Amino acid sequence: MSRPHRLPGLLPAAFALLAMPFIATPGAAAEHAQGERLFRSQCIGCHSIEPGRHLAGPSLHALIGRPAGSLEDFDYSPALEQADLVWNRDTLDAFLAGPDAFLPGTRMVLWGLDERSRQRIIDYLESVAAP
Repeated sequence: MSRPHRLPGLLPAAFALLAMPFIATPGAAAEHAQGERLFRSQCIGCHSIEPGRHLAGPSLHALIGRPAGSLEDFDYSPALEQADLVWNRDTLDAFLAGPDAFLPGTRMVLWGLDERSRQRIIDYLESVAAP
């Protein structure tokens, strides 16, 4: 009677891959890491990604798809409270390019980020701050 051929470690490795957060390629993993690095260097001083944890700026948890100025437990500038926009890739990109030019009167202190940095931060926020 012959025993079935087994590939040692293959099944546990396959399950480990399924359990990992979705990052499709090594290049995507590097971009994610760059987005996290940029978030930590540019954003984390004022923003958290934890629900309900506000700093100088509001929590960015579940930001994508959220109307601007809509968290009831944060004191927004009148410009953001009255803004008729929803945060998505396009609105975030325009805002991060120059907050005061995009929405005059905002309290966001940022002189603008280059396009690649903006995209990396937005990708990072989409991956970790989902509802």
